[in-house]
Amino acid sequence: MKAKKIVGLFLSIVILVQSFSAFETDQYNLPSAPLADLGDEVAEYVRENLRKAIDKLNHEIAAERACLEQVSAKNRCSSPDKTRARLRALQSEDALARAVFKSLGGGVPPFTNSGTWMESHEFRAQPARFKTSFGKSIYRSSPMLYLTISETVRLYGVEFGTDKIAHLFQQGYSYYRIVRRAEAKNLPVDEAVRRAVDWGRMTEKTFYGYWVSGVYSNADLAANFAGMKFYENLTREIRIGDRAIPPVFVLKDGFWAFNENADARENILKPFISNHFNEALNPSHFVSLLGFRGRIRKIVKEQACPAWRKIYPDATRETFAGIAADLERWHSEDYGFKASADYITIAGSCF
Repeated sequence: MKAKKIVGLFLSIVILVQSFSAFETDQYNLPSAPLADLGDEVAEYVRENLRKAIDKLNHEIAAERACLEQVSAKNRCSSPDKTRARLRALQSEDALARAVFKSLGGGVPPFTNSGTWMESHEFRAQPARFKTSFGKSIYRSSPMLYLTISETVRLYGVEFGTDKIAHLFQQGYSYYRIVRRAEAKNLPVDEAVRRAVDWGRMTEKTFYGYWVSGVYSNADLAANFAGMKFYENLTREIRIGDRAIPPVFVLKDGFWAFNENADARENILKPFISNHFNEALNPSHFVSLLGFRGRIRKIVKEQACPAWRKIYPDATRETFAGIAADLERWHSEDYGFKASADYITIAGSCF
């Protein structure tokens, strides 16, 4: 009995650790029916959470201003110097990013508000999600990984696991904070971004990747990087390839407001979604320990490839090799892609 309890405790710990760090996904197995595109509805959700974030900040800004103007009762206010400092903090880009993070990337660990919403929301368009069966999954030889597998969704023509939304808004904020700390030390922008990317690489080599699942996910790193850009874009113009994206928010008479620029309104989410998030097109690196990689390669060839050849009858090996090559960088920027000759690619496995 004691041995059974120990084994049970061990399994519980393993599942808990994996639930914190290993939300894997499987885009090798294609949906049995075309998925509805959820891009606009998810963007509505993001926009509403942005609105809530600035409403809260603006309420606090109004309260501090009332103190300075001696409208509020004095016993509710700090000294004028502290009030002015608090006001400056509320009007800073870091305060805005933090408020947005709490709304979208926050939640009870290991979950995020946005990730939980993606997995539980009843979307208007159906079918909204796809999860391959255990018997067909690339993780059928690793039941505990299958327990944490994320469902596949489609946004703006791109299919990826719901875990990428969590990466976008949670780890993306971690990247943003690393960059901001580096900027505070007057480090060059390239060096600041490199520090964030290096942190991401470290997490995939350890507690978000190899240590708990045997997987180094390039797609996760791409989502982290896109999330960093998302947070930067809240208050700054950013460039995605050759395109300039204006900031989402501006300070107007001391209060946060949505930028009236049409491009800013229309590009809340779409510019940050790309095939980089798809773990079949942008493959992960699987460890070879105990034949793990070999088993996955065999499953992909036998189980997944027939569907790819059926759906893309005119595609060639070069078609998918070209797609994979384009995903090694995020619009010409280094996001942490790990080069390897051991990838299980659609080009190499199916064509």
